[in-house]
Amino acid sequence: MADTVLYEVSDGLATITLNRPEAMNALNVATKVALREAVESAAGDPAVRAVLLTAAGDRAFCVGQDLKEHIGLLVQDRETGSGQTMSTVREHYNPIVRALAAAAKPVVAAVNGVAAGAGFGFALAADYRIVADTAAFNTSFAGVALTADSGISWTLPRVVGPGRATDLLLFPRSISAQEAYDLGIANRLVPAGELRAEAEKVARALAEGPTVAYAALKESVAFGLTHSLEEALEKEDELQTRAGSSEDHAIAVQAFVNKEKPKYLGR
Repeated sequence: MADTVLYEVSDGLATITLNRPEAMNALNVATKVALREAVESAAGDPAVRAVLLTAAGDRAFCVGQDLKEHIGLLVQDRETGSGQTMSTVREHYNPIVRALAAAAKPVVAAVNGVAAGAGFGFALAADYRIVADTAAFNTSFAGVALTADSGISWTLPRVVGPGRATDLLLFPRSISAQEAYDLGIANRLVPAGELRAEAEKVARALAEGPTVAYAALKESVAFGLTHSLEEALEKEDELQTRAGSSEDHAIAVQAFVNKEKPKYLGR
């Protein structure tokens, strides 16, 4: 894995850190490959019970595509006729977003600075966003004559509503941390100096929680957004049966009876 993405697992928490602060954590090919590998590893590892996605430096979470590299790749495409440059959506962005959104465990994004383009999309693919008060968001795509990718056409309307999402996509602008909180993009707003500690606290609490129940909650919310009430009720029945048969549910009930704090196993 390239050193542009750092990956560490400790006590059930996988921490993934974008590590190109000098480039505002822009996504060159090496970084996209490393990020895809890290996210897929975290999503597929049964020892990982929660994921924290963050970034190095204090200026940017991720400003999206590395346009300096992108220009060179576009020139190569024109010279060779290969048309490979935009395959990055299929090869990198889509797998990253799928792994984040579909992971059977909670994903927390700690947004330390600017999150633009795909960086915004990755943050929205997380289940919970803790945002520094100095951070900002920008869809960016239309500003470089591109359409939405990194799942943002699906996630953004579900967070802010289709009308506001269309406005933010057609007319890209900087969304302050406070406005992001008001719109529901940020779940929690904290002083920049407290971001990492708060994000780790939240992520570690989730890593110690009932993982099967968390996975079911993620699945039920995603399902309910695109299905009828009757279908959602049937899905709730299915998922509650799954959660109810978990070891963690038995642990929780016994702890409640004993007036103790449950110690979950994540299964």
